[in-house]
Amino acid sequence: MSKTYINGLGCISAQKTFDTVFLEEAELNENDNVLTLKVPVYKDFIAPMAIRRMAKGVKNGIVAAALAMKEANITNVDAIITGTGLGCIEDSDKFLKAILDNKEEFLTPTAFIQSTHNTVGAQIALGLGCKGYNFTYVNGAVSFESSLLDAKMQIDDNEASSILIGGIDEMNDYTASLFKRAGFIKKDNEVPYQVLNATTKGAVYGEGATFFVLESEKNESTYAEVLDVEIWNKMDVDQLEAKMNSFLKSNGLEIADIDAVVFGYNGDVEYDCYYDNLATTAFINVPQVYYKHLSGEYYTASAFGLWLGAKIIKTQQIPAIVEVNAVEKSAYKNILLYNQYKGIDHSFTLISK
Repeated sequence: MSKTYINGLGCISAQKTFDTVFLEEAELNENDNVLTLKVPVYKDFIAPMAIRRMAKGVKNGIVAAALAMKEANITNVDAIITGTGLGCIEDSDKFLKAILDNKEEFLTPTAFIQSTHNTVGAQIALGLGCKGYNFTYVNGAVSFESSLLDAKMQIDDNEASSILIGGIDEMNDYTASLFKRAGFIKKDNEVPYQVLNATTKGAVYGEGATFFVLESEKNESTYAEVLDVEIWNKMDVDQLEAKMNSFLKSNGLEIADIDAVVFGYNGDVEYDCYYDNLATTAFINVPQVYYKHLSGEYYTASAFGLWLGAKIIKTQQIPAIVEVNAVEKSAYKNILLYNQYKGIDHSFTLISK
């Protein structure tokens, strides 16, 4: 059985996570309940004529994939696997609005073609000339973990030796207005929007594209090894610690072997109790990290969390801006990531130096 190594990263987010080492230019924004992206110069990666026809999720996905492949020093892969919650929602909105405005007549198909969830993976494959396995998971808040699990299984079984995986989601004004109405996003009058120790419902939202090159061989660019991924749809708070211990035990580890834990706190007072349950008991003496105050919440925000965990292992440091507690370790070998969304779509991911 082959091992799975993260050999390249690419991340476009609400922070400057490109052209930097590790969050040295990160900014904490507690005044906005929807965080905006810091975007690269797209024409450095995509032909200018093509840029204007692409949804921002597609552009960000192509750039993040290119950055990951450049780091891994490869020009093609055996497979491309993506995860997304809403797909290219902006083009979906455009197409639906056109249906209403034109009374279902004289519609151009462009927005519809570009609105499908697998557009990002398809555009990357076209650019690379990759004719291998290409799959997109649309599985709620475990869409990215589903792609990670698929890739790891293929590498484990020697079906592929190099796979590009990513999590992509975008946000627009119309979708944000619906999410605010539904109570998913914090209310406009609740500034400052704190993620830790929050007292209000809803989350600070965002968008982003994060890609990884997974390979069966390690090299000088290797960040970490992916040991295991596990997903549950529903779980009660009082079941969480037992599930976590079982997950660690299946990998021959105990809580004492974990050097840092990455939590998906998003500031929703109704559901952050899942993280508090572990933070105040099992991992009270373990360095704790969070990230959605920087990235915002979105269906594949956990990909940003994996980017963060891999960076911690590679650099052997935890930036102060992501610290939950003041506990430190002399070295970071094993890192556990835990995420959930509104009490469902739970995932544990385990990476190691």
